[in-house]
Amino acid sequence: MHVVVTGAAGMVGSKLIARLVKDGGLNGKPIDKFTLTDVVAPERPAGFGGKVDITTGDLAAPGAAEKLIAERPEVIFHLAGIVSGEAELDFDKGYHVNLDGTRILLEAIRHAENYQPKFVFTSSIAVYGAPFPHAIPDDFHLTPLTSYGTQKAISELLLADYSRRGFLDGVGIRLPTICVRPGKPNKAASGFFSNIMREPLAGLEAILPVADTVRHTHASPRAAVGFLIHAAGLSREQLGPRVNLAMPGVCCTVAEQIDSLTRIAGPKVAARIKREPDELITRIVSGWSERIDAKRAAELGFKAENNFDEIIKAHIEDELGGKIA
Repeated sequence: MHVVVTGAAGMVGSKLIARLVKDGGLNGKPIDKFTLTDVVAPERPAGFGGKVDITTGDLAAPGAAEKLIAERPEVIFHLAGIVSGEAELDFDKGYHVNLDGTRILLEAIRHAENYQPKFVFTSSIAVYGAPFPHAIPDDFHLTPLTSYGTQKAISELLLADYSRRGFLDGVGIRLPTICVRPGKPNKAASGFFSNIMREPLAGLEAILPVADTVRHTHASPRAAVGFLIHAAGLSREQLGPRVNLAMPGVCCTVAEQIDSLTRIAGPKVAARIKREPDELITRIVSGWSERIDAKRAAELGFKAENNFDEIIKAHIEDELGGKIA
């Protein structure tokens, strides 16, 4: 099997590749080739004995998408994109990367003769917009209140139509906020959810730009990788005509996150969180959904953590070697 991963140098992409190598395949079939692409060069998967093609550049550039699928890979994980805060600050870049890159890749697949790959797309709960019910059902209307959410919503509609027309076998998964993200803070408006956990656990101070009462839904990087792999194994019959669906997660307030951190790491670690309100981030976050009713995803076999303590413990195990600063 030949697998393509766009956004392969990113956190979720790199963890997905490592998991596929560890599992020895996908959907019961061995993987003999990876094609990995991003704006920076992804690393060659450790322990993988098959062929690896690594490319860098703009997926929306002329010919880039056609080259990516020239060997007709069976499965494409399309994870490439820029994050919410950056998409809001740079309108042109957001639409170029998040929408044009997706549309041009879909078009390349459509124009390839007798080729219908499995196409797994990472969307976001940013496709929803206020006012919200108590819990958002899977079929809640898409009324995004950010450019990022709009770009993801348009891409979802394209994926559904290209799937309906038989150009590919698509599935779009609306990820909750992935937390705790390893690495350094990025420009995602949701980044503080991870920052206020990751930095204190590493012995550093972190800035909390919103009120403790902000409520959101989260899943760990470990769970996100599980979502992607599970999505790749779903059939069209299982999905039906609605190929985009919301993933499960842990719904909690920022205060409850901090309570979990205090329980697991102690009050001295939690005291490393400093409150500095940020008007832009507060405005963006206020337009996001809080509770997701992921009943459909659960019925299809998607699984996330049961509570935020489990999310923190997964980060400590996977990224910190079980040690807290």
